[in-house]
Amino acid sequence: MALVRQSFASQGRMYVDHHLAVKPRKKKKKPKRKKSSVNRSAKQSSPPRIPVASLLSSGQFPVGEEVEYLGENAFRTTNEEKRHLDRMNNDFLEEYRHGAEVHRQVRQWAQKNVKPGQSLTEIAEGIENGVRALTGHQGLEEGDNLKGGMGFPTGLSLNHCAAHFTPNAGNKTVLQKEDVMKIDFGVHINGRIVDSAFTMAFDPIYDNLLAAAKDATNAGVREAGIDVRMSDIGAAIQEAMESYEVELGGQSFPVKCIRNLNGHDITQYSIHGRKSVPIVKGRDQTKMEEGETFAIETFGSTGKGYVRDDMETSHYAKKADTPNIPLRISSARTLLSSISKNFGTLPFCRRYLDRLGHEKYLLGLNNLVSSGIVEAYPPLCDIKGSHTAQFEHTILLRPTVKEVISRGDDY
Repeated sequence: MALVRQSFASQGRMYVDHHLAVKPRKKKKKPKRKKSSVNRSAKQSSPPRIPVASLLSSGQFPVGEEVEYLGENAFRTTNEEKRHLDRMNNDFLEEYRHGAEVHRQVRQWAQKNVKPGQSLTEIAEGIENGVRALTGHQGLEEGDNLKGGMGFPTGLSLNHCAAHFTPNAGNKTVLQKEDVMKIDFGVHINGRIVDSAFTMAFDPIYDNLLAAAKDATNAGVREAGIDVRMSDIGAAIQEAMESYEVELGGQSFPVKCIRNLNGHDITQYSIHGRKSVPIVKGRDQTKMEEGETFAIETFGSTGKGYVRDDMETSHYAKKADTPNIPLRISSARTLLSSISKNFGTLPFCRRYLDRLGHEKYLLGLNNLVSSGIVEAYPPLCDIKGSHTAQFEHTILLRPTVKEVISRGDDY
């Protein structure tokens, strides 16, 4: 889920975030990596409905892609003190690995089954039903969604829209063959949110656009690590992304980083922490630190490379430090109580309120937004006629290794 840089468009808000031959770039030597040990002995249903915990013969969830630290941090791999700290984090790691395996199984089902002609509502609900079934948390009983389930609503942003769009009730949008769709969804177990995204296109003319975003995200993942400065990660991402071009309608378009969208750190029950990971070069000297969790996400565009608020809002989240403001509208008080009990500070959308049985809640919801209790996250869009792509992974900066927790066979 995107983090946007503060801008005029955000009005002070922090969150808004035929094939063409490409000249090959020199590849940096990759560090040794351990492959994910995903258990394939038991078969998931289609659509996915079997909780992943019941499919694991070992009783432990698959480990993500482990990457050893290099340079001054190379000692961490074998240092006994760091290994001890790592073992102490077992519950934390199992929760993240649980969520990551749910994400992999659901998204791989989506990649095989999402097709033009389906409505966005059908696609979103298919993903969300899968996540709820595989985590074992349907989220209909009070507090159940806080134990596990959707980490945030399924983003299905089309073409020039880069992020934060999910269909509201009554939306009739149907996926077309010429669409470029970003699928961004989160899975959480006990507030440990796995944030990962990919892009689908059904016309090969967009292959380079998708390749640019995937390459850029992998560049950011490679660069990230303990004591690494954000500016260095942004520079690596931008270099990878902007080495691509896309030919559309006989015209060549350079792929640009969407400069006001960023990756971000993730804390328990909070999809956006206090640190942002730029996707362009800059002067941010903030460093990543041991024990932190980050979403490395990149957005490429054939447009201006800058997004603004547009279209109808669907994403919302209660602020962590909710001000104690008296609410005069009774529906706002009732809605706030339900939001707190069912989502806490996890993002939600209007469809989730509908699913809980809320009716005629827009007045109360808007009152919570205007009172500063709930934040609204409108869709973020580049110029009309442009196309955007996104890829994203969640990484854990463990004491001994960097674990790309959401890595799969697909991306």
